[in-house]
Amino acid sequence: MAAHSADRLVAALAERGQTVASAESLTAGLFAATIADVPGASAVLRGGLIVYATDLKASLAGVPSGDLERNGPVHPDTARALADGARSRCGADWGVGLTGVAGPTEQDGVPVGTVHLGISGPSGTTVTTLALDGDRAAVRRGAVDAAVRELTERVCANREPSGPLRR
Repeated sequence: MAAHSADRLVAALAERGQTVASAESLTAGLFAATIADVPGASAVLRGGLIVYATDLKASLAGVPSGDLERNGPVHPDTARALADGARSRCGADWGVGLTGVAGPTEQDGVPVGTVHLGISGPSGTTVTTLALDGDRAAVRRGAVDAAVRELTERVCANREPSGPLRR
């Protein structure tokens, strides 16, 4: 499913002359790699940040250190900041932020399979919380599939939240 969906996403972005970038924690670049697998991806994929370590979420993606200290790295606010950071730091029209727990054990009381997906676009940022089943590979793949699907829906439908981009 993901390959077909990624094809559709790349086509939709290219058709609109738009670009995407990512800041990825639990997926460690798998979202960007999925996009890059599609012929023509170089026209739409600006790049990405692999921010597996918590301190890199702040220094590379711009997640406020206070938020990380207060909420931890697996939190909706972190996903929002990752998406905004990817978009602004890579100069893209769209930013995707992924953070979560792939397992095999919970992290700081957050259950395995919890994923926060942030999507930052021209009019704002949305965050979706997912509860995914399976082993590490299944959770990571499910997170990427959800990111591709949700971003494609927003790009194709021009479904933008109202209001300015939150920073």
